[in-house]
Amino acid sequence: MSDSLRATLRLQLHKGFPLDAAIEWVPYYARLGISHVYASPLLCARTGSMHGYDVVDPTRVNPELGGEPALRRLVAALREHGMGLILDIVSNHMAVGGADNPWWLDLLEWGRRSPYGEFFDIQWHSPDPLLEGQLLMPFLGSDYGTALQEGTVPLCFDPERGGFHVEHYEHRFPICPRDYGQILADLPELDDLAARFKALNTLPDAYSRAEQLRGELASRRDSHATIVASLHRYDSREAEGFERLHRLLERQHYRLASWRTAGDDINWRRFFDVNELGGLRVERPAVFEATHQKIFQLISEGLVDGLRIDHVDGLADPRGYCRRLRRRVDALAPGRHLPIYVEKILGQGEQLHRDWQVDGTTGYEFMNQLSLLQHDPCGAEPLASLWNRITERPAAFGEEARLARQQMLNGSLAGDFESVAQALLQVARDNVMSRDLTLGAIRRALQELIVHFPVYRTYINACGRPAEDEAFFQQALAGARTTLGEADWPVLDYLQQWLGGEPWRQRPAGRERKLLRHACVRFQQLTSPTAAKAVEDTAFYRSAILLSRNDVGFSSEQFSAPVTDFHQANRQRLADFPDNLLTSATHDHKRGEDSRARLAVLSECASTYAGWIAHWRELAVALRSAADAPSAGDELMLYQTLLGSWPLGLAADDQAALRDYAERLGQWQRKALREAKLQSSWSAPNEAYEKACHDFLEALLLKPEGLVLRQALANAAAFIAPAGALNSLAQCLLRMTVPGVPDLYQGNEFWDFSLVDPDNRRPVDFAARQAALLRQDNPATLIDDWRSARIKQALIARTLAVRAEHEALFRRGDYEALTVHGEHAANVLAFSRGEGAQRAIVVVPRTALGLLNGDGRPWVAPTTWGDTRIELPFATVHDKLKGLFSTSAVTAHGELMAADALGDFPVNLFIHP
Repeated sequence: MSDSLRATLRLQLHKGFPLDAAIEWVPYYARLGISHVYASPLLCARTGSMHGYDVVDPTRVNPELGGEPALRRLVAALREHGMGLILDIVSNHMAVGGADNPWWLDLLEWGRRSPYGEFFDIQWHSPDPLLEGQLLMPFLGSDYGTALQEGTVPLCFDPERGGFHVEHYEHRFPICPRDYGQILADLPELDDLAARFKALNTLPDAYSRAEQLRGELASRRDSHATIVASLHRYDSREAEGFERLHRLLERQHYRLASWRTAGDDINWRRFFDVNELGGLRVERPAVFEATHQKIFQLISEGLVDGLRIDHVDGLADPRGYCRRLRRRVDALAPGRHLPIYVEKILGQGEQLHRDWQVDGTTGYEFMNQLSLLQHDPCGAEPLASLWNRITERPAAFGEEARLARQQMLNGSLAGDFESVAQALLQVARDNVMSRDLTLGAIRRALQELIVHFPVYRTYINACGRPAEDEAFFQQALAGARTTLGEADWPVLDYLQQWLGGEPWRQRPAGRERKLLRHACVRFQQLTSPTAAKAVEDTAFYRSAILLSRNDVGFSSEQFSAPVTDFHQANRQRLADFPDNLLTSATHDHKRGEDSRARLAVLSECASTYAGWIAHWRELAVALRSAADAPSAGDELMLYQTLLGSWPLGLAADDQAALRDYAERLGQWQRKALREAKLQSSWSAPNEAYEKACHDFLEALLLKPEGLVLRQALANAAAFIAPAGALNSLAQCLLRMTVPGVPDLYQGNEFWDFSLVDPDNRRPVDFAARQAALLRQDNPATLIDDWRSARIKQALIARTLAVRAEHEALFRRGDYEALTVHGEHAANVLAFSRGEGAQRAIVVVPRTALGLLNGDGRPWVAPTTWGDTRIELPFATVHDKLKGLFSTSAVTAHGELMAADALGDFPVNLFIHP
């Protein structure tokens, strides 16, 4: 890794904030202390994309962002300030459907004869006879027959390309040139071309010949009007046209179908259950090279300084992919080490595999470690009981997640589940000892195994399940036995053997080994989306025991963890992945980092919160337009969301600000209700319930009758906000000082009380942040004016400046937990980083609501700390430690008093000597 990698800044680039817009603020990023910009995907994405993960052409830099010239300008600007560029790349999937992915359109046109026929992860040999040799295209807004009758899939002619296709709104489905002869058959002036197109059915080089013929058809401009007029014969609103168009479509390499068929019948891998994102077979060398060619060119030219791999768990072989990528990157950039990070969700107790040869994850697990640290375990039981009593939903998050997994496997992922069951059936039938296993038994056992899976996936290879995965698989087996009928337990034994218990290389080469390997890969590519859809996109919106424990990468079954766990995680990271990214906010998070920090305070005042809820629910009765809307669960989730996101200083009678806030909350509420899939859903919106919930929200925030409840919520948010801000400053300093590379999400040098996307991707006011950075305020002023967020920005800038000055200390310095003594020892976390004779001492408060003096500031007064003190790891006495905002004395006993360390600023970092 380059010695200059100290801190990254994640930027979400899109047409409203293109590459040239980012260039303007490079001097500000540098002044803040950022060493590398970490950009969202830059390759050519679907028009209007706000995130870049829907790539349609990986061979070009997105022209909407300014294209390659703008990228080169950005890199030049970064280099002028000694900074680098890390790129987010999408290896798992591409955007499909629509009319803008040339590889996908070619595949639809030619099927397996297309050069891209093996690029996408397609099950060409479907057990469904209607899909044999065809791709299911679940893009129709109605049933296929209805769409034909209504004429919403008309046959069209493209005169520029000389080709035919059917359209369905934004979607284009090309007709194979082998069928052009039939379409042109009744046009005498084109008899010669019609005959030559028909001849394609017997020519081995039909693909290359077709392009020449299409060119000729495009050049016959005098005939274009006649061609278009002739297409009335395929007007499916008429009986003959219906039959003619249907017969034509039946001969294509795809089958058009309603979007509702995707869950059950899909025969190609998607990104989760998104029909518009098709899975790639990047494990194939040709696909690997084609999808990475532009990235490799940019690396070879020295324009890229690191890579972030999106959704690595979607790949057939993450280990093989990462190792291949490492070899290519090292060969393209000799003498440099470009870090490679993987977006990987680690389950509780799971560690990233070290043999992948990557530099770490993108840091979701660190978000979880921070969050666990800031929750008071005393709040766990009363908050869970409150939730269960009022909502009658499960008090254990794990139970909610298991219910959601069952729903996913029987709903939007049913087709993917069936593919795995069928693959396992083929394995069973291939051996005389297991051939009596039925498909039904395999389905039952497989579902329970996946429902109880504690991690996203395993990483089975030719040698079987790696040792790192074994405990998780056994945990899933044990869980499955608790819910599966005993008659099916023997099937679990077979699954244990097939899914990595028996290395597939021990089987004879050929069909038997291929079947087993295919089943293993398909199984692993199913457990990952099942976990993501069930937990992130369902259970997180069903359970609100405390929303600060519901976020991407969190082990939400856990409520809190002791300080010792945090220290151990830091030591482990330093030993295994010292350059792992450390983040507390991402483009995927469910709520802003400072919202989570504020909501964590509720764990310290659970009984107070319970009293609030009882009072608020009484006040809310008059605001309901329907007795059952919102449900008790949706109502409690709304209150927590309001508490976490209530803007600092927002008055309950500020109608202009409240209207803007209500609009944001309305977008969140609609998404939350549909993701929960209880009262409404994306596939079947319950508009009456959604409207009643929206009416409730508007009455609460905007109408006179909601003022009393609105004021009560504002008062409650104000009560927990200072302690929440103190949590925020603590997590901010920890992110920049523990082992790893701190990552800052765009704009989060100011307070982040955002809601789920798209709210957390709103435009950033960099001008305001730049102006604030130029101010040089003393600690007292920053504390008094904490609501302006300059206190957070100042902490980031000063800490990153210290990191730059003491680079070796923070990159590889050892990590030692420091013992805290005294009255409030449980409320202080301290550790040291050491490199040679030099040490950094970090001191932050935790769960400190009860220590605040009630003046509305996120700061514990020195006198409150009493005899609380930190035992230092060196013997120097009566020395002064240089801190971020002040100096502090060391006692004669080699201790640092908390009152001294935290007397001038809420958190502190010291350097010795």
